[in-house]
Amino acid sequence: MSESIPPVSTSAPLIGIIGCGVMGRGIAQIAVLSGATVFLADAHAGAAAAASRTLTATFATLVGKGKLQDDDASDALARLHVCSELADLADCDVIIEAIIEDLAAKKTLFATLETLVRPDAILASNTSSLSVTAIAAGLQHPQRVAGFHFFNPVPLMKIVEVIGGILTAEPVVAQLLALGRHWGHAAVRAKDTPGFIVNHAGRGFGTEGLRILSEGVTSVATLDRILRDTAGFKLGPCELMDMTGLDVSHPVMESIYRQYYDEPRFRPQGLTRQMLTAGLLGKKTGRGFYPYDDNGKKVTPAEVAVTQTEPGAVWLSRAEPALAERLLAAGLDVESGPTPSAQALCIVTPLGQDCTDCVVQQGLDARRTVAIDALFDSPIHHVLMTNPATDPAYLAQACGLFGRDGARISVLQDSTGLVAQRVLAHIINIACDIAQQGIALPADIDRGVVLGLGYPQGPLAWGDQLGAATVLRILHNIARLSGDARYRPSPWLQRRAALGLSLLHASA
Repeated sequence: MSESIPPVSTSAPLIGIIGCGVMGRGIAQIAVLSGATVFLADAHAGAAAAASRTLTATFATLVGKGKLQDDDASDALARLHVCSELADLADCDVIIEAIIEDLAAKKTLFATLETLVRPDAILASNTSSLSVTAIAAGLQHPQRVAGFHFFNPVPLMKIVEVIGGILTAEPVVAQLLALGRHWGHAAVRAKDTPGFIVNHAGRGFGTEGLRILSEGVTSVATLDRILRDTAGFKLGPCELMDMTGLDVSHPVMESIYRQYYDEPRFRPQGLTRQMLTAGLLGKKTGRGFYPYDDNGKKVTPAEVAVTQTEPGAVWLSRAEPALAERLLAAGLDVESGPTPSAQALCIVTPLGQDCTDCVVQQGLDARRTVAIDALFDSPIHHVLMTNPATDPAYLAQACGLFGRDGARISVLQDSTGLVAQRVLAHIINIACDIAQQGIALPADIDRGVVLGLGYPQGPLAWGDQLGAATVLRILHNIARLSGDARYRPSPWLQRRAALGLSLLHASA
């Protein structure tokens, strides 16, 4: 086959879908509703027919809810066909496989398809983690193979990654991008690298949360609450892993880590391996990071109450105008001198540091010093941190100081970067390195993460909001104090911070 790939009609293509599980059905749904004629095939007898019945019921539900016109549903179902064998796909323009995530199985299927379909038909894989180049290796026409990665549930997750392997012809990628957009999804191009865009970018959230737990910084429930309340995530990392299931999420963590030759940024933690071995998979087994009741509802442990007393004098370690203004408005005696008075509660506001480092660098009395995350301080949740020498009486003063407004108070053990700072800096740094490697355009990285992972905003835009220099400072301090290459800043971040450029700024 030549590099000249005949154009595929986006409005009325013939689409073959192999694999009629939840992903195959979802792809079929958006395809037929967009005008495609779809042929369903599955190696399991009766699976394609069952998928057709499921889609019929789905369309009836959508019609009943007023989300789909009856005539449109009837027309779409008329374009849906059940195949008895793979040979029925012979005339399709595009074949999309959505079978098990197994390289050998996909290679065998595509080798069989080459003997059955047109030589100019596009072969697309819905793989989420396998190399497209590896899938195409050994085929007669590897240039027509590409990744076409949708997310579950397909009709609601409006993102699709289009991945060209090393030998994939450019027109194949272009046509799949156009097809994905016609089907109502944001179609983003990615290089053939482990995790592509979304699963690659998602490594920072869960692995850094697990790292925090492994250091004994806080509890599972408090970790999740902090990231929901102060950073705006819909779910905390432990809640998310419970929902996904550790039988899915842990192997992905290990796979991407190994595929990147043990890159420290993606390093998993032993906790999830132990839980997986014990069968504590999450909601599906009734117990994971959380227990679940008979109705599948998460059982959250009660929060530990913090002792709150009335503070006396308060000293802030560095200029935090909003924080100082809030304390003054509360009628507190906020000291403004370079050093605290003899009895003052000392409040430090670290960026990537732990409380101990602030004490040592500023020559403070460790007994009287408590840290607060001023970068991710929320009206509903204040995150404090002690050092090993903090006097409980001064901690109680700090809790009373910041508990005046009725907000939740969480107290962490000493930790580099607290919780939200280090998780967000890690996420942003990984996204910067995705851009640095040219895996995807900066705007596509952010679009993919927002639509594929449901983050409050894209990581590069988030980095701009916090300030690239601030993110860089957090990473430098964590790396300095931990000695872990996991936190080394991406060149993309370093150069844009130095030049005052947006993290979304692409090089010329």
